[in-house]
Parts: sequence; structure tokens; C-alpha cells
Amino acid sequence: MLRDYKEISETREEIEVLLELAEEEGDVDSAAEAVESLARLETAVRGLETRRLLSADEDRMDAIVEINAGAGGTDAADWAEMLLKMYQRWADQQGFTTELLFTAPAEEAGIRGASIAIRGEYAFGYLQAESGVHRLVRISPFDQNARRHTAFAAVAAYPEIDDTIEIDLNPADIDMDTMRASGAGGQHINTTDSAVRLTHRPTGLVVLCRAERSQHKNRDTAMKMLRAKLYQRELDSRLEAQAEVNAKKKKIDFGSQIRSYVMQPYQLVKDLRTGESVGDVNRVLNGELNGLMEAWLAARAEGTLQEG
Repeated sequence: MLRDYKEISETREEIEVLLELAEEEGDVDSAAEAVESLARLETAVRGLETRRLLSADEDRMDAIVEINAGAGGTDAADWAEMLLKMYQRWADQQGFTTELLFTAPAEEAGIRGASIAIRGEYAFGYLQAESGVHRLVRISPFDQNARRHTAFAAVAAYPEIDDTIEIDLNPADIDMDTMRASGAGGQHINTTDSAVRLTHRPTGLVVLCRAERSQHKNRDTAMKMLRAKLYQRELDSRLEAQAEVNAKKKKIDFGSQIRSYVMQPYQLVKDLRTGESVGDVNRVLNGELNGLMEAWLAARAEGTLQEG
């Protein structure tokens, strides 16, 4: 952060020099360069401010994101898949890596649920802003009468913790089930029971992984997912912030959403917790989420978050 502050200070000094040249000598090129540098400076300052807000130990960690379709039938399943793609695009824009851990295809279109690991510095810090119920309003492509439909999907983000963080996890408390990993349309990825489902009896937490052909690798990944959920559960208890990260446990429909995405009759994305809004839904769905995430982080720091 000190290095970032030094770079910002140097950029500010360069802008001052350019502005002086533009004013004293009528240098149009210097004025244009100053405007471009000022835009970069504003972006850098916002980034530095956001890093200040991401001060908790877990904020720097990688993230596991779960998405589950809610009320809305086929539209909800399609919406869940749209959200999955949105986070993949966002991760790409940040230079992060992604690993799809689990998907459950829906019958007609979309997915019933998915888990994805997003890895990069401060991945969880940003993605924790996404935990909650997301609402979509649009003319349904699945309605022959072209009527507007409302669909819901829940997102939950957890920090992906490494082995240096101790979690009280007794193997005797874990039930493991194996099943055949299958793709869309019932086609089997392989002929072995490689998919793994772990159930933590004391908490009722369940994780499923079928990303790999190896049952051993899937079990290891599922254990990481379970440890991440248990770590987040401990954070919830310590910080008394269960409302945001436990949105998946609510009924996924009206009354529990944190953000609305309206595509018809007008275009608007609005976060109900911060009041932040964006008039271009497609831009957000293409992964431009930082403004919404940063507004949530700032509101949390200021204690002005509204309940979704």
C-alpha cells in the first residue's frame, strides 16, 4: 500500500507539471495528457481506498462462490447460469483464475446450482459483497406470449482457506457419499463413481464436488470447500453478520433480495443495501461489478448498509 501511495503522489506531481505547461505555454498536448493522467489518478485513488476497506485477514483470500436457482422455474435456472458467467467474466477482468467445482444442469435450460473457486488477491474481499438473493426482471425467452417474468437466484461467497488456518474438523463427523459424475443430458463423464458429497453432521453443511475424474482429487477439493464453509460460519458467529452470508438459507424469492436487475420495461441494476444503481444491465452482466462491490464495502465501513 505504501508503494501505491508513492505512485499516486508521483502521478499527482506529474499532473501539476503538465497543467503548468498547458497554462503558461498554451500547450494543448500537455493539457490532454493531464486529463488522461487525472483519470488514471482517480482510478488509483479509488483502488487504494478500496484496499483500505479490505483490512480483515480473510479479505485477501481466494473465494468459493455458490449459486443456487430460486423461485422462477426455468427462468430462475437460466438466471443462475447468467450469474455464474457474470462472475467468471468479472474474475477474468481482474486477472483472477477460476475453477468450476460443481454444476447441476437444469432440465430445460440453465443450472439448478454451481460452485466456483475464484483465486486472486482480495477475491473474497470483493465477492463477499455478492452474498444474497439476486432478482431478475425481463421478458422471458421461455414464454411464448413474451410476458415479463421475475426470477431469483442466491449467491453465497466463502473464503477459500489454506492449511495454515486451523479448523476443528473431526473426520468422524463427516459422512462421504460417492456417485457417478454425469454431464448435461445424462452423459457420463466417466464410468467410475468419482463425484464426492460430504455432509458435516454437527452443522448440517453439505458440499459436492465432481470437477475431476479422480475421486481422491474430488474428495480433497470437497474437504477444502467444507473447511471454507466452516471458517465462514465461525466468522459469522464472531462478527454477528449472518444476514449477508446466509442468504441461501432464506426463501429465495420476494422480500429477501439484495439486488435487482431489471431488463424490461427499462434498464436498471440497483443494490437495495446501498442504493447504488447502474443504468446498463448488460455492462454489469458482462462483469463490470467493481462499482457495486466498492459501494457495498464503503457502506459497510460507514455502518449505512440497508437490509435487503
